[in-house]
Amino acid sequence: MEFVVPAAAPAVLPVAGSEAVFPVRRVYCVGQNYAAHAVEMGGDGRQPPFFFSKPADALVPGGGRIAYPPRTANLQHEVELVVALREGGADIPVEEALAHVFGYAVGIDLTRRDLQAQAKEKGRPWEMAKGFDQSGPLGALTRVAQCGHPDKGRIWLQVNGAVRQDGDLAQMTWNVAEVIANLSSYVTLAAGDLIFTGTPAGVSTVARGDALECGIDGVGGLKIELV
Repeated sequence: MEFVVPAAAPAVLPVAGSEAVFPVRRVYCVGQNYAAHAVEMGGDGRQPPFFFSKPADALVPGGGRIAYPPRTANLQHEVELVVALREGGADIPVEEALAHVFGYAVGIDLTRRDLQAQAKEKGRPWEMAKGFDQSGPLGALTRVAQCGHPDKGRIWLQVNGAVRQDGDLAQMTWNVAEVIANLSSYVTLAAGDLIFTGTPAGVSTVARGDALECGIDGVGGLKIELV
């Protein structure tokens, strides 16, 4: 096969303890999946799950130095449990959903909050607020065989050593199995799909030069620096 322009490199993620990598197909994100965060964003604390996407090439495997994005004066962090699927399907029953999971990672959904607020006010899409370059740093995937299916445990993020987000996976409004089942009623999921499962309360604004560190008990950690 001959391409008329150079083909983009595939998006891949490291797998903890392995030389093999995980190929990324699509990246889905759940909005406001922790009640306290929904409240701080103006919601009522419990809503049906809703979804948006990031492009796969917005991921930054392993974190590190992240370029502060243009056209924003309010960049915010959202630490999240990320689910990686080993197989997919449509209309997946809740009781079967976890069998589709390959592993888990810790990720950060970087958000241009001012652009998101403008989009919400005018009923416009969120892509420029959520899907910009390097908006999805995440750590190595930990296989289910190593970490199980975490449904509780600390999820946290600190900025320059000060804790900003400190929650528990048990605070999710919709758990991982419910998220997979609900999402698969909208689209046919497939091997290689990632799902960012939402963030606990405590999101805050960050600036150039800030160092962020985050982690999830039993899953892993991640560090980034905004430059």
